[in-house]
Amino acid sequence: MANRKCCAFSSLEVMLMVLFVAMTTVSITMITLMVTGKSPDPTPPPSPETPHQPFLIGVGRADCTGPPADIPLMGYANPQQTAAGIHTRLFSRAFIVDDGQHRVVFVTVDVGMISQRLRLEVLKALRVKYGDLYRQDNVVLSGTHTHSGLGGYFQYTLFMISSKGYIKSSIQPLVAGIVKSIAIAHGTMRPGRVYRNRGQLDGSSVNRSPHSYNNNPQDERLRYDDNIDKQVVVLKFTDLDGDGMGLISWFAVHAVSMNYTNRLLSSDNMGYAAYLMEQDKNRGALPGQGAFVAAFSSSNLGDVSPNTRGPHCVNTGLACDYLNSSCPDGGTKMCKAFGPGEDMFDSTNIIGLNIYRKAKELYANAMEEVTGAVRSAHQWVNMTDVTVHINDTHVATTCKPALGHSFAAGTTDGGGDLNFTQGAVEGDPFWDGIRDTLLGPPSNQTQECHRPKPILFSTGEMNWPLPWHPEIVDVQIITVGSIAVVAVPGEMTTMAGRRLREVVKLELESGGAFKDPEVVIAGLSNVYTHYISTYEEYQVQRYEGASTIYGPHTLSAYLLKYAHLAHAIAQNKAGDLPLGPPPPFFENNLFNLLPAAPVDRKPANSSFGEVLKQVLPVYRQGDVVSVTFVAGNPRHSGDVRDGSFVAVEMSDNTSDTWTLVHTDASWETRFHWLKGPNRHSNATVEWYIPPNAAVAAYRIKHSGHYKTMKGLRPVIVSYEGVSDVFRVVASFYYE
Repeated sequence: MANRKCCAFSSLEVMLMVLFVAMTTVSITMITLMVTGKSPDPTPPPSPETPHQPFLIGVGRADCTGPPADIPLMGYANPQQTAAGIHTRLFSRAFIVDDGQHRVVFVTVDVGMISQRLRLEVLKALRVKYGDLYRQDNVVLSGTHTHSGLGGYFQYTLFMISSKGYIKSSIQPLVAGIVKSIAIAHGTMRPGRVYRNRGQLDGSSVNRSPHSYNNNPQDERLRYDDNIDKQVVVLKFTDLDGDGMGLISWFAVHAVSMNYTNRLLSSDNMGYAAYLMEQDKNRGALPGQGAFVAAFSSSNLGDVSPNTRGPHCVNTGLACDYLNSSCPDGGTKMCKAFGPGEDMFDSTNIIGLNIYRKAKELYANAMEEVTGAVRSAHQWVNMTDVTVHINDTHVATTCKPALGHSFAAGTTDGGGDLNFTQGAVEGDPFWDGIRDTLLGPPSNQTQECHRPKPILFSTGEMNWPLPWHPEIVDVQIITVGSIAVVAVPGEMTTMAGRRLREVVKLELESGGAFKDPEVVIAGLSNVYTHYISTYEEYQVQRYEGASTIYGPHTLSAYLLKYAHLAHAIAQNKAGDLPLGPPPPFFENNLFNLLPAAPVDRKPANSSFGEVLKQVLPVYRQGDVVSVTFVAGNPRHSGDVRDGSFVAVEMSDNTSDTWTLVHTDASWETRFHWLKGPNRHSNATVEWYIPPNAAVAAYRIKHSGHYKTMKGLRPVIVSYEGVSDVFRVVASFYYE
């Protein structure tokens, strides 16, 4: 018995010794890990919590506002809609992402669209400044599609005609502002991280051509809940401390809350969303200042309107005709769509606020980190001669550019003035006769290629004094990890964009390098080619189809070309892509129909800057202050970037100084320039006092320049006017 007990005791001792040795080994291993940070297993699976290699990120914003006078606004194609003041300033916002081997730049600009000339000028300036660092393959320029920016920055005849030519004073601030925003981003690059998020925004957009959309195959339409894309995609940029650097948001809606009657420069609904986000993140900074940069980019907005109350006949209040958007009395001119607000400013506020709130929510909750390589692919394509396979036995080609009769009808967001209607599949002998006399008829080949479009302008066959439309077009994709940005040179309709996203996504996933890629469309990018509708929408020939300039197979050609780019990126062979034929950079025959601004005159016994209509002594919060000055033509102020025609200043009683609280970049101010007879002009400044404005004393300043003659020599002279001091109070009633 004693021996058994002894043996049992010995077995227990052995077990304890084994446990002791095991625990000691574990302890030593843990101590080793803590001290050296090295694992005894050289190839363990990576932990999900392991931080990824950060990107180098830079963000930048710069003023690109041009002279707010006389130059036609770009968007509604009305040469009579000329600039006459400022609602909000226009900005360029740039984002640079570098993975250590490759670098990409995405820029969104408060402009109607990026023209080929603008892109070429920017790339030229970047080449001078940075050599080959920023090139056509890794720089994307995208327009927000505001219809309240200046025109005059195109090199093709059709666009020059509609905006009084090629105007250097319009394109120069755009080029300078874009390059400066990239330079700021370049100079502020630091390690950081990118996160992505997506959501849905309701009540801020409607399809303005549902008849065309419904011509798409039923089985395709049934795959989607709506006839518009409501998704909002947000990229969140932070530094390594988690502090926000900026965001890019994509949402498909036309920036036409400011309608065709507006004459103030305005960034419209997308720009207002950016304004709100930047004011929120850059607390205490004036608009356009502060480190945080928020860009709200266009997407596949071709058939998408912010005018959510839809079209009605303005003379009767009845609904417009569903098929051709016209009215029994007045035609298309009377059929207008209306936004959710009481006027265009209110509608801009509502839509912009909705977009901002959704983007802010997605930004705050963006937790999915974007990791992986940075890539870019680009080609120049002759879009007049692309062959596409319709099926196993049939091929088709794109066409020389041409615009259909329904192009002249405009849209419900801004109809044409003549008796054209949307949905026209036959020509009009009257207008065709005028066209043939003035411009010549379209060739039989072009007519057949574009069928069923009745051609109004055969722009691809019109080359005097310069080609009327581009032939060479940029196609481009940049990727940051799982995010693919498809730069589209025009306005894609909802369904066209869906097809493009699907094709690019499949190609990226096919190589296995991309898992669950987020494909976003950046519209109005690099060169403007009007609209891109589906083949089925083209058959209906509403405005979007009539403005699809390369014919019914335009979308198929783009799907083919972007699929090639995506495939090259997925295989990491983008560098092997042929460059394609480069676009022209016209030096001669550019014309300018805008006369020089004349010498300014003023009323007798007055001076420039003198107040013609004075402020009241007292205003309440929520009131509107208005003051009118003797003014010069704002074109005489030259480069107006980073300046202001307006200053709202608040008195600091403790130091007897004035603090600048608003400029003409502020949402709360409006700067109206009124050209009068005999070269006289006035400037009226309005300040919409915020409900939370401080109770204090204020004054309003207006600064500008006028042209006068010193002998035979014109001289530009600066001036400044100041209103009387007035008080802002919470109430007129005092205790």
